[in-house]
Amino acid sequence: MRIVLENIKELVQVADCTVKYKAGQDMSVLNVMRDAYLVMRDGIIEGFGPMDHLNDEKLDNDVLMELDCSGRLVFPAYCDPHTHLVFPASREQEFVDRINGLSYQEIARRGGGILNSAKTLQAYSEDELFDASMKRLHEIALLGTGALEIKSGYGLTTESELKMLRVIRRLKETSPMVIKSTFLGAHAIPEIYLSDRQKYIEMIVHEMIPQVAAEELADYIDVFCDLGFFTPIETEQILMAGIKYGLRPKIHANELGFSGGVQVGVKYNALSVDHLEYVGDDEIQFLKGTETMPVVLPGAAFFLNMPQSPVRQMITAGLPVALASDFNPGSSPSGNMNFVQSLGCINYKMTPEETVNATTINAAYAMGVEGICGSICEGKLGNLFITRELPGYASVPYYFGSNLIETVILDGEFI
Repeated sequence: MRIVLENIKELVQVADCTVKYKAGQDMSVLNVMRDAYLVMRDGIIEGFGPMDHLNDEKLDNDVLMELDCSGRLVFPAYCDPHTHLVFPASREQEFVDRINGLSYQEIARRGGGILNSAKTLQAYSEDELFDASMKRLHEIALLGTGALEIKSGYGLTTESELKMLRVIRRLKETSPMVIKSTFLGAHAIPEIYLSDRQKYIEMIVHEMIPQVAAEELADYIDVFCDLGFFTPIETEQILMAGIKYGLRPKIHANELGFSGGVQVGVKYNALSVDHLEYVGDDEIQFLKGTETMPVVLPGAAFFLNMPQSPVRQMITAGLPVALASDFNPGSSPSGNMNFVQSLGCINYKMTPEETVNATTINAAYAMGVEGICGSICEGKLGNLFITRELPGYASVPYYFGSNLIETVILDGEFI
């Protein structure tokens, strides 16, 4: 079945399929084709070009739909490379606690934060968790997200971590989205192990990871390497165990301080290091020339009123940057990548071109799907969104509080 989009005002992020990501000055370059068409067959981009070349396409009776996109923009669907979308319940009380002056770390020490979600999750059945997560998945699909990474980490027992990962697998099988799964058993130390941290780490290494690998439940492994959570030495121990079972690292790094997480991530060839509120010259030098993508989470810094990652410094130094939502119940209860793009412009002084690259091709690389997502390219998935009538692509971050998306197409389906 073919879908033909015609009279596209701006076809955004037209790219060479060999481009894996954009870095440094190249992040300000965004290829846009005006007055364009796009053809997809069975969910795959088959062709595109200027409207006056549409007659050159060998269209036949196998056309399901022709859609007039006059005045509208077409983007590749957002890729969101860092989420915790599978969680049991919201945490509004902690939101109020922060308003009343408690810090993220103080809430955690009182049994809130990650430990709060872990306690609640243990009482949820797999079906209940799946149903709640599926609703969130549909919500962010309507906001233009077509690919995302989902982490475990609210289980903190072998049984509950496996339950979360099985839910993610069901989401993969059910949703038209591209989904990657990350095992994050090292999200926090459970209360019962606070006096014997090593015992919990050994459980992760010798019990959780082998079972995750045996059921093929995860694509990646993650560790919260930060102040008050896991040290660089502990992180290395866990990553080495994961790598042994074929799990490439993705690291929570430097959200709460200069934790050494960036350096550990680079040492173990992490696909990405995420958060990065605390980044200096040493971290930038470690990242230069590596295959590790820096991922910034503007929603978390906004919601927690934390220091902002030095994105301009990183880009000026020649690094690539990706943006992600960090959708989770405690520090970023939103998966709205439109708003993430706006925050990139408003709070981090990124240009609209840079934020588009950071939420599409670079974000695709940060979750390992740049070969099939993140740009308009023949042979890639036709995961797209079509805006309302707009002046141009800078309107998307400009209208920070509006949903400008009119139509979403994922895997050949209209969402």
